[in-house]
Amino acid sequence: MTRIAAVHGTLAPHRYDQSEITDMVARRCLPGGADRRTLDRLHRAATVRARHMTLPLEQYEALDGFGAANDVFVQAATDMGAKVVREALRLAGLSAADVDLLVFTSVTGIAAPSVDARVAGRLGLRPDVRRVPMFGLGCAGGAAGLSRVHDYLLGRPDEVAVLLSVELCSLTFQRDDASLANLVATGLFGDGAAAVVARGSRRTGDTTGPVIVDTRSRLYPDTSRILGWDIKDSGFQVVLDPEVPDVVRRHLADDVQEFLDGHGLKPKDVSAWVCHPGGPQILDAVGEALDLPEEALEVSRRHLAEVGNLSSSSVLHVLRDTLATRRPPGGTPGVLLAMGPGFACELVLLRW
Repeated sequence: MTRIAAVHGTLAPHRYDQSEITDMVARRCLPGGADRRTLDRLHRAATVRARHMTLPLEQYEALDGFGAANDVFVQAATDMGAKVVREALRLAGLSAADVDLLVFTSVTGIAAPSVDARVAGRLGLRPDVRRVPMFGLGCAGGAAGLSRVHDYLLGRPDEVAVLLSVELCSLTFQRDDASLANLVATGLFGDGAAAVVARGSRRTGDTTGPVIVDTRSRLYPDTSRILGWDIKDSGFQVVLDPEVPDVVRRHLADDVQEFLDGHGLKPKDVSAWVCHPGGPQILDAVGEALDLPEEALEVSRRHLAEVGNLSSSSVLHVLRDTLATRRPPGGTPGVLLAMGPGFACELVLLRW
């Protein structure tokens, strides 16, 4: 089995209250003199109190086009990625030379050489380090990345793998786009990064992190247009259908139950649910589908309120916070789950 040796998360440098971001969005996205009551209502409904942004707010209004935003992404993602991986390795008691695999996931910018290659050079990873850059998984990328790390370490149990997620969502906010999807997204998403260091089963080292027991991926038919991007000259235009919570209610319970059945478990046996905080309606749908008590998703709700939705990085921040503040009893099962474009669900069975 794969042992999680360390989880570390970081946030973009500029923190703003939700009301300040709403004012910026009103200036940048709404026509001059437009009624902003819908925008204000949507941003209040997100239940987010504050978010971290890559740039000072006043600089977003000067970003003009995909190229300018993506240039900022490449530089900032490399800086944040190197910082979070360096600290995660330190927490795991490992060095850059120990890393055999670096998996990178993001859906908020593109680069060639990819960000993982740039981070590898910045940190001095070995020249023979294996790299797997992943794009397009969206909010599911953190959970899917853990699954791919686990797959690799099953075959190479003496090795060390690192998962890096960097999501700079604010750079995707669309200028002059007053669509409901863009207004909702600008009220939910923030900027951050996370890194997970994992050891194969035969790699020795002191660690008290959970074990990855199993993983599952699920694609749902006829749902490709409910979540994702339309790629425009202006960059990533969000596709966000109000049907997403209903898809969760229709499918999640059966998928989770079937997954747990394979290990002789029931949802009531799970000691901690590490759930991606996609938004208040998504968390409500997860809780209803799985018949969870209110406190089961408290860490996810707190994360959403404090920093917003960090796309693929969020579920890894929730994992870190669960270990730090609500660590389950040793030996008990946990489920880490996230959903993203596809529409897709990623499940990871943990043992604490």
